[in-house]
Amino acid sequence: MWTNIVILSLVTVQRLIELYIGRRNTKRLLARGGFEVASGHYPLFVILHAMWLAGLWYLALGLAVSWPWVFAYLVLEAGRGWVIAALGGRWTTRIIVMPGEELTARGPYRFFRHPNYMIVAGEIFILPMAFGLLWYALVFTVLNGALLYWRIRSEDEALKPLREGAQSQPDAN
Repeated sequence: MWTNIVILSLVTVQRLIELYIGRRNTKRLLARGGFEVASGHYPLFVILHAMWLAGLWYLALGLAVSWPWVFAYLVLEAGRGWVIAALGGRWTTRIIVMPGEELTARGPYRFFRHPNYMIVAGEIFILPMAFGLLWYALVFTVLNGALLYWRIRSEDEALKPLREGAQSQPDAN
């Protein structure tokens, strides 16, 4: 049970730190002229992720830990670090558009349009699996997927002018 408490405590602290970083970066971006789009879905994400984590605290404390799944989760967290490092001060938990700035094409963004969302989807599934909670992993993966569908469509629409502007620039080579 102590192992479960340590794992869930670390994940909880990580999420709180991410919320702090996201809030700090959001304030800075807005102060520099950025603007938020599609904020209507944000409270639903907060509720979903809070319920997911609270439910894990309730359900997982007495369950056996599957170390391969814990390792898979740690690999995802390395990916999360890569995403945050690539975006730097532009990483937030909200959709903030910075007019006149180019989209990030560093780190995992060289390979994927939405690597952070891929990692979040993996986390939502993998952490419950570390405690053998397949049904829980599936339910929250489906709910998160529905919200991500909405968010990605909103984000892609908001960033379309920046993406098209980058594609219309002459090649610097």
